[in-house]
Amino acid sequence: MSRRLAPPGAACWQALSGRPAARYDHRLMAKIRVALAEDNVLLREGVSRLVSANEEFELVGTAPDLPQLLALVREQLPDVVITDIRMPPTGTNEGIQAAAWLHENHPDVGVVVLSQYTAPAYAMALLEHGSAGRAYLLKERVASVDELARAIRAVAQGGSVIDPLVVDELVRSRSGQQQPGMSSLTPRESEILAEMAQGKSNAAIAASLSVSERAVEKHTNSIFAKLGLSEEKDLNRRVKAVLLYLAEGKGG
Repeated sequence: MSRRLAPPGAACWQALSGRPAARYDHRLMAKIRVALAEDNVLLREGVSRLVSANEEFELVGTAPDLPQLLALVREQLPDVVITDIRMPPTGTNEGIQAAAWLHENHPDVGVVVLSQYTAPAYAMALLEHGSAGRAYLLKERVASVDELARAIRAVAQGGSVIDPLVVDELVRSRSGQQQPGMSSLTPRESEILAEMAQGKSNAAIAASLSVSERAVEKHTNSIFAKLGLSEEKDLNRRVKAVLLYLAEGKGG
């Protein structure tokens, strides 16, 4: 059974897609086990306190860099990893690397990447291996206990969260393009985009809507063209199309 998108009206986050919520149910499990990776001592201490203060969560350990994070995951196998996007040893994209490693080795572990960057490229890199159980949250949201807690819960259940400021940045980057946008999509195209936003492949969409995979491909290409994404790589334009879909819903 596919997961339905959560209504995109929350103030500081947007659910993107998800997988069946089989791993965490607050009625059945006492705690979501959380591991934290952050090289900034003050921020690491602050996030640790926020997590530990929430009775739904159990902080199983912290790490200051990528190698120690991976060792912590192997030892504790948490439900969710919260990680800075940049930390030692290179200070580039260790959070993205961690998410990719978890996808290959522990696919059921959710990841919340904390970042100061609104550029959509970072969020798209995080979603490269799939959106289920992945969140991209700006560090300024950490000050809000509710926003961080929502992201942790969402990825623990296989959902996805993208900070709306990242979506806004994508929309602004397209503001100069003369594209008809969402309003030009046909009912069938809108239906297919909604299925795409749940992380489904063309084959899965075809099965869900009882149409041929070739028909889905045709409609998908039309969606990309109308949204001004025809020249993008297929993965990039699928993720961008979903982000724009969320942006439209957020504004409605």
